[in-house]
Amino acid sequence: MEIVTRPVPETGLEVDEPLLRRIYAARGVRTALEVDSRLAGLHGPDKLPDVEKAASRLADAITAGEKILIVGDFDADGATSVALCMLVLGAFGARAVDFIVPNRFEFGYGLSPEIVVLAQQLNPDVIVTVDNGISSVSGVAQANEAGIDVIVTDHHLPGPVLPAAHALVNPNLHGSDFESGALAGVGVAYYLLGQLRSELRNRDWFVARGIEEPNLAQYLDLVALGTVADVVPLDRNNRILVKQGLARIRAGRCRPGIRALIDIAKRSLPRLNARDLGFAVGPRLNAAGRLEDMAIGIRCLLAEDLGSARQLASALDQLNKTRQELQAEMVDDAQVLLAEKELIDAGAGVSVYHESFHQGIVGIVAGRLRERMHRPAIVFADSGDLAPDELKGSARSIEGLHIRDLLDEIATSHPGLLIKFGGHAMAAGLSIKRVHFPRFSRIFDKAVRDKVSDDMLMARIVTDGSLDAPELTLTTAEMLARAGPWGSGFPEPSFHGDFELVSQRIVGEKHLKLVLRTGGSVVDAIAFQQPPLEEACKSVRAVYTLQPNEYRDISTLQLVVEYLEPLP
Repeated sequence: MEIVTRPVPETGLEVDEPLLRRIYAARGVRTALEVDSRLAGLHGPDKLPDVEKAASRLADAITAGEKILIVGDFDADGATSVALCMLVLGAFGARAVDFIVPNRFEFGYGLSPEIVVLAQQLNPDVIVTVDNGISSVSGVAQANEAGIDVIVTDHHLPGPVLPAAHALVNPNLHGSDFESGALAGVGVAYYLLGQLRSELRNRDWFVARGIEEPNLAQYLDLVALGTVADVVPLDRNNRILVKQGLARIRAGRCRPGIRALIDIAKRSLPRLNARDLGFAVGPRLNAAGRLEDMAIGIRCLLAEDLGSARQLASALDQLNKTRQELQAEMVDDAQVLLAEKELIDAGAGVSVYHESFHQGIVGIVAGRLRERMHRPAIVFADSGDLAPDELKGSARSIEGLHIRDLLDEIATSHPGLLIKFGGHAMAAGLSIKRVHFPRFSRIFDKAVRDKVSDDMLMARIVTDGSLDAPELTLTTAEMLARAGPWGSGFPEPSFHGDFELVSQRIVGEKHLKLVLRTGGSVVDAIAFQQPPLEEACKSVRAVYTLQPNEYRDISTLQLVVEYLEPLP
């Protein structure tokens, strides 16, 4: 494993703390304004495509008492988007609002024609898609034929043909001038609802109906959760949304469902950070959509009291435990299959399928394979009764390879091979015929070989360099925690260094608790999912983050070790 220090360009950044100045500069921050987290720093909605048209149609629907139906996606971003729309539209005085979320095993993704048929049973006048819809050409066409207006809110990259919706609200449409294409689906929905509030205000709706105009900041807990869970880049705009949402959560001003999920994940509410949202809260919410029905997760987010929220959070926790067990089995099976095909080291782009794989977990497994092999990875599973001769795949890429664009090139050069596809630079989904899997595997591997260099396939860890012993303090850890949020595109500060190994022991059956020494300072550390080192080991090289560790209301410093190797 190669450990590389992130380069630090020269800037005029005025930050008092030298360590923080170095970390910010390495992430492209040039001025203090770029880390200003006040809501006033958010980009305005005026450049977001079709946002005014969509808001006007929704305002018409609310004032006329029309039925609005929210159609969501089956992940955490989709769930928070649905909950946000349900709550805010209700607070605006909408009298008829409902939602449906496609069961991925029965209906597949997005506003499909089958979902429109299901939606028609609820007699909507307007359908609003959240975190989906930009590729739903046939579904929107069917809704139009049925006399239902469709407002698409999405953030996924558009295909060559756009749906003929009443409005397409997506920062990533071709020709869009909106300053942040990194918005998650819940961020796009939040912007639309803000524009809708302005439209209703201009129509004197709130005053005429005696409705106190809602403060949309009170819903930022949902926006923060969906944004982090969807692993979109934390550009400045998203960092503001997440930081403000986290501040509300830490102060206890969050939805009962979010509080229940935090509690069952055994996280500290006052110290909650973006990592907790991404690795503890988000996966429990996602488990519903992966294994059963995301409606469970949405009901948890919509719960009005902590008691009912805790019951739903407990059900989500059990689903997440089942997901973890299935995931571990699938990762092991996938590695065996790849080893049998001699692709563990030889393949540039790896793809794997087995009839036992669960389609709700293929994305996570692809991510694990990508991490372990440092190769773009696609994991396929049977599509099920919806399309019994098809496979659904989920792809995860490496830095420097835009996976959605690569799939587009494959689809263009091999017509008919991909039934459909979509996604982002680092993650994508696709469908192929089962009979085409061997051919696709060869084509995908070659396409990756043509795009990447040997250097790109080299496993490396990028850190912020080393810390001197006096910097290994709780004060440093708390400073870094306050300086976030950290996440995709704005990585949490990590460091590397050599330590004397004072002691080691296994805790929680599979985690390694360490005591390390450097420069006369002794510090606690923990390495998750790490087997013990040999007894003869006297020193180690570690890549780590600094985290405050709370025990019996006492905070101490703990290094969370991301990579560990014994030194000779």
